[in-house]
Amino acid sequence: MATLSDVAKKANVSKMTVSRVINHPETVTDELKKLVHSAMKELNYIPNYAARALVQNRTQVVKLLILEEMDTTEPYYMNLLTGISRELDRNHYALQLVTRNSLNIGQCDGIIATGLRKTDFEGVIKAFEKPLVVFGQNEMGYDFIDVNNEKGTFMATRHVMGLGEREVVFFGIDLDEPFERSREQGYIRAMNESFRKTNLYRIDNSSKKSECLAKEVLKSLDNQAAFVCASDRIALGVIRAAQSLGKRIPEDVAVTGNDGVFLDRISSPRLTTVRQPVVEMGEACARMLLKKMNEDGAAQGNLFFEPELIVRESTL
Repeated sequence: MATLSDVAKKANVSKMTVSRVINHPETVTDELKKLVHSAMKELNYIPNYAARALVQNRTQVVKLLILEEMDTTEPYYMNLLTGISRELDRNHYALQLVTRNSLNIGQCDGIIATGLRKTDFEGVIKAFEKPLVVFGQNEMGYDFIDVNNEKGTFMATRHVMGLGEREVVFFGIDLDEPFERSREQGYIRAMNESFRKTNLYRIDNSSKKSECLAKEVLKSLDNQAAFVCASDRIALGVIRAAQSLGKRIPEDVAVTGNDGVFLDRISSPRLTTVRQPVVEMGEACARMLLKKMNEDGAAQGNLFFEPELIVRESTL
């Protein structure tokens, strides 16, 4: 059976370097990691991670706490899970999915939380003593990863402004949360910079609710319209409303969404949307948490990803 010394000899590095690659991969270069892992594979050397965890008083487990209701028909969280688990697997950590009620079942080394609202920070999260990273902007001082929501909606609004003289309407999500305020502010900023009057509504993140409201709004408008929506789900409702009223898309009604995970590709016509790189953001969450855990819980700050405007038939 191959030993640590055998791996070091095969890779032509010291035993200390091999140990660092195994135990603290974030401290070595990609070139060194590739060299050592290649030697490990050739020698069929499998590190004893359970023994390492015992020595370091770690569980090698990270919990993902999801406090938002998940819709199994929309793979937003599946993309997030893919990114987080991919990065944790690279670093030999297991991922445990937990809810509000199962959070305290079993031990872990750190937690990634998403779907948090203001009250959760005072209740669920405040009592948690492990290193924490939040997926989604927050104003409570916790490290977080998010997309630049304001910029995304700003880009979408500017895009539909370029489609000619239209009434530009914003359908936002009825939540007093940072991500939604940022999306709304992007629309307001774009309208103000063009000296145009805002026309915004806030509703539940539901295609049925947006369909009902969009019918009322469209009936009240005399001119061509463009709807900038805070989610793809809301945008799908607007498209259905326009089609039920005999409106042409995008000639009469242009529509943009926000998320770009799945619904944008199955709508008819296909939806112009602001894409969030959710898989990459999930990987970044895991990297940030692992770094925080290795630095005894030191603050890591915030990281915003750049949104991407994907233009499709709903505005072409």
